[in-house]
Amino acid sequence: MNFKSFLLFLLAIQAIHSQENLAKQFESIESKVIEWRRDFHQHPELSNREFETSKKIAEHLKSLGLEVQTGIAHTGVVGVLKGNKPGKVIALRADMDALPVTERNNLPFKSEAKTTFLETETGVMHACGHDTHIAILMGVAEILAQNKDKINGTVKFIFQPAEEGPPPGEEGGAKLMIKEGVLENPKVDAIFGLHIRSDYEIGTIHYKKEGIMAAVERFVINVKGKQTHGGRPWQGVDPILISAKIIDGLQTIISRESKLVDEAAVITVGKITSGTRFNIIPERAELIGTVRTLNPEMKEKIIRRMTEMTETIAKAYGGEATIEFQNNTAITFNDPSLVDQMLPSLQKVAGIENVRLRKATTGGEDFSFYQEKVPGFFFFLGGMTPNTTEAFPHHTPDFMIDENGLLLGVKALTQITFDYLNN
Repeated sequence: MNFKSFLLFLLAIQAIHSQENLAKQFESIESKVIEWRRDFHQHPELSNREFETSKKIAEHLKSLGLEVQTGIAHTGVVGVLKGNKPGKVIALRADMDALPVTERNNLPFKSEAKTTFLETETGVMHACGHDTHIAILMGVAEILAQNKDKINGTVKFIFQPAEEGPPPGEEGGAKLMIKEGVLENPKVDAIFGLHIRSDYEIGTIHYKKEGIMAAVERFVINVKGKQTHGGRPWQGVDPILISAKIIDGLQTIISRESKLVDEAAVITVGKITSGTRFNIIPERAELIGTVRTLNPEMKEKIIRRMTEMTETIAKAYGGEATIEFQNNTAITFNDPSLVDQMLPSLQKVAGIENVRLRKATTGGEDFSFYQEKVPGFFFFLGGMTPNTTEAFPHHTPDFMIDENGLLLGVKALTQITFDYLNN
């Protein structure tokens, strides 16, 4: 055997030994990830109030020897791991907040937390899987810290509050994290994130290039009529009738004006407030709803047409109406070249047959705001027990995740990190 052959042989032996060590580390981390997840699930905290959650995260990251910053965007935590060699900077993000939902199951680590949210007594629950996201990223941080000698570059772990939206009157979430410099010092080259899904089988990963989740706009329509007696409608202008006509008209923007063969779009009115008594036609009505779009041009057209239609319909019936929009999330846009680059990493840990191309969803994610600043890749992780007949939806009291799917999330983000920084 010549020297070159001998050197290749040694490198192969080292690679096998390295893979064996990594496999053992993954095996030992799984029970920790599940334990962390259960703790966070049992002690959920709402947006911008993740005080104990962030404290536990910071303590863990510090124990690993990372540089740790706290108090970013109120309760956010950032850990920085520098590899033994210089290189690019990769960011991995997990969201931390729970929802005002009362849990309804018999889990031994079921949440019993209670709070007052918008003047309503409610439970608090990790009903969207953010507890699993935290635990997965803590596991990734531990694995990578044990292998920093194999990292060329820097890893930034971003634990973000208020993905579900900050309380009224407050800033928060990804927007505030970015505003406070989370993508700088060191400057991030690419960002990655995942979201567990209760309706996708464990062992699977789902992705899509370009728009995978929708831009979310909240809108408020204020309708002004003329108050009168309910028995004499001709003496007034009925804002409830005008509201009904506006709702009906808005749906034609989707069904008759939007090219849905290109991308999906949704207009939903979720709340109507008006009136005080059965026999009084009121003066005003308020409609609150959401718009979901996956294409920037469609978004612009739909918002323009909603404005035109709202004002015109109200005028046609003798009233007045205004509409205001509030942007909640941008389009979660996966950079096509980054997806192509990292897809083999996902296939390596899950198997080619288990990494599946999917259609977009009309749910929204504020991970999208990071992707407006740097190239990003956001994918879905299966969290449903195989052969399940009913998977309870996210944001519901019965939401459930199979913890056997969490280790794949750890492996996926770890492999992405190694491959992005070292290739």
